Amino acid sequence: MTTTTTRRRFVQLAACAAALLLAVAASGAAAQGVGSVITQAVFNSMLPNRDNSLCPARGFYTYDAFIAAANSFQAFGTSGGSAELIRRELAAFFGQTSHETTGGTRGSSDQFQWGYCFKEEINKATSPPYYGRGPIQLTGQSNYQAAGNALGLDLVGNPDLVSTNAVVSFKTAIWFWMTAQGNKPSCHDVILGRWTPSSADTAAGRVPGYGVITNIINGGIECGVGQNDANVDRIGYYKRYCDMLGAGYGSNLDCYNQRNFASSS
Repeated sequence: MTTTTTRRRFVQLAACAAALLLAVAASGAAAQGVGSVITQAVFNSMLPNRDNSLCPARGFYTYDAFIAAANSFQAFGTSGGSAELIRRELAAFFGQTSHETTGGTRGSSDQFQWGYCFKEEINKATSPPYYGRGPIQLTGQSNYQAAGNALGLDLVGNPDLVSTNAVVSFKTAIWFWMTAQGNKPSCHDVILGRWTPSSADTAAGRVPGYGVITNIINGGIECGVGQNDANVDRIGYYKRYCDMLGAGYGSNLDCYNQRNFASSS
């Protein structure tokens, strides 16, 4: 074999090796971060009816849209410090957003299998045109303004982006999850055990746990009023996802006895 032939063969082998490494890197990229826990198969199992013909959001909430949105928030579902806390955060996120978008019938055997059935508020009556949209049911002009500012989008001028662009829709939900507002901590910090209640929080019965996330999201209606179906639904979804992902529930799952964050104490 001549030197020229040897050199050519070496170059070919090197090119093949480089291509293989690139292919491996590309395939591995999808499995990094959130995608290493919430795979396509897991996503489908968690939300088995999201594309059901009975669901107005069928075809909207895709796995690829979720991953694209999640990858825009580096700490989301990746920074818990332990595998269990990372899985618990994702279970909590999907637990809350599944309740917000549920098409399930309370008390039915499949009640907690109907998350992501809706992409916008049914009657569109809350703060129109800034009624609830997307996984977290983003509501109110101030939230659309803040989310739009953070994402570099005019959501005040075009609120329908949240119900017509699935990546934007997921981004608004994750933005809300990751962002502290006023006297409310972020849902992200709460579920990872990074929130320390103030004296006012303690006086109001607001304690670390999944329940205070419900308070952050909809405390004015669901918290401090004793046991209620909405809390039960949020907890049921959360427990189902924790079981699927292999995460413990933690403590303080409800907000039955918590005053909401808008209260004076």
